[in-house]
Amino acid sequence: MLYIGIDLGTSAVKLLLMDGEGEIKKIVSRSYPLTFPHPGWSEQNPEDWLRETISGIKELTLDCDKHQIAGIGTGGQMHGLVALDKDDKVLRPAILWNDGRTFEETDWLNKVIGKESLSRYTANIAFAGFTAPKLLWMKKHEPELFARIDKIMLPKDYINYKLSGVRCTDYSDASGMLLLDVKNKCWSREMLDICGIKEEQMPRLFESYEAVGTLTPEMAKTLGLSENVKIAAGAGDNAAAAVGTATVGDGRCNISLGTSGTIFISSDAFGVDNHNALHSFSHADGNYHLMGCMLSAASCNKWWMEDILRTERYSEEQAKITREAMGRSQVFFLPYLMGERSPHNDSEARGTFIGLSMDTTREDMTLSVLEGVAFGIRDSLEVARSLGIDIKRSKICGGGAKSPLWKEIIANVLNLELDSVETEEGPGYGGAILASVACAEFGSVREAAEKLVKVSSTVKPDEEIAARYEERYRVFRQIYPVLKPLFGIIKNELDRG
Repeated sequence: MLYIGIDLGTSAVKLLLMDGEGEIKKIVSRSYPLTFPHPGWSEQNPEDWLRETISGIKELTLDCDKHQIAGIGTGGQMHGLVALDKDDKVLRPAILWNDGRTFEETDWLNKVIGKESLSRYTANIAFAGFTAPKLLWMKKHEPELFARIDKIMLPKDYINYKLSGVRCTDYSDASGMLLLDVKNKCWSREMLDICGIKEEQMPRLFESYEAVGTLTPEMAKTLGLSENVKIAAGAGDNAAAAVGTATVGDGRCNISLGTSGTIFISSDAFGVDNHNALHSFSHADGNYHLMGCMLSAASCNKWWMEDILRTERYSEEQAKITREAMGRSQVFFLPYLMGERSPHNDSEARGTFIGLSMDTTREDMTLSVLEGVAFGIRDSLEVARSLGIDIKRSKICGGGAKSPLWKEIIANVLNLELDSVETEEGPGYGGAILASVACAEFGSVREAAEKLVKVSSTVKPDEEIAARYEERYRVFRQIYPVLKPLFGIIKNELDRG
């Protein structure tokens, strides 16, 4: 049988066709616009997602035996607010995960409702990107539209609704709304009351691997597919990508070096750290996960290479850095170019070089950028370790992971073995795997992932280099607490200026 995986991203929807052995038969991508109506705002039209998804599915299945297509699974951008009226019309453009307009609502939730209460209700605290602050913003600034909300959805759930006619979401994606009681896997009545919404407005909750329904007759006709094609609930992009790297089961880890960076740790048991430094979410395998999210990871390297050094020859620049130099430079870089989420939750933090001297070289600064991101990931790993989670190795994926040097640095900074996988297609591959489980091709997500995902290479830490980085990390972790008050002063000066 064949399975369609959909990766509903911020700039494009990427679709792939996978067979029951995990082999990708075809990949199609369709872009759509992203709008910034005001500074710090980020919006998209959900109808653009739907149009391009339908077009992409048609192209994806053009030359295959359509009768072999059994299921569709979606991994999608998280946190976005999609609001529909009683006639299923989109009330306003979706407010996306990277939209920063809700700083006042986020501050109110954390300080007035209180972080302890939020953690008790949802296992998490408020971040500007989450969905609940967006609802509070809409309630305050667009009360007439807010009053007309009949259905609240996340981005991928809008696609699933249009495909199946079922109002649905999955636990992993719902975890990022600040509306879900993650531990008990139900909507938090306290948070619904705080946001002024009713449970009837919320979608029905499913496990990611469950079939929510099948294609509606109208959609089946539009796509040229059978009405028997099952629609899996799917997952948030990070959970779907974790499935695609077989990061399922207890104590598995995946590091993603994309524009932002994440460390994703799967767990059979629910857990929350004392300061909510890591997100505590449900996982697509039916259990839970902890996740640390850096706002700037590969984007730090892109900024340094292209905006500062004015070059796109990444490999050429990195080739000048020797293994002997790793862990020896006196230059440190704080990778907070857009503020930071995990573990500091500090929107005022900024990128910083420290330790420069007259003999600092271009190579020293390039190395410090790569090391700074690795140290930032280690910060989140240390929070997980404080909970007694013992991580021995991790998968690694994303654009930054294409750099052999960077992988070696991360392996030594974290003192972990890092595995790369043969098929790295992110949330789309994970979505297709979830669809195969929904169609009973496999008995569980873990069984499917472990059978289909294969390791292609492994980077192991070097004992001597890891020891050098251990000493440097002890210095790195002292820098942010010292500079934190200065970041606030700098922001106040800019606001006045």
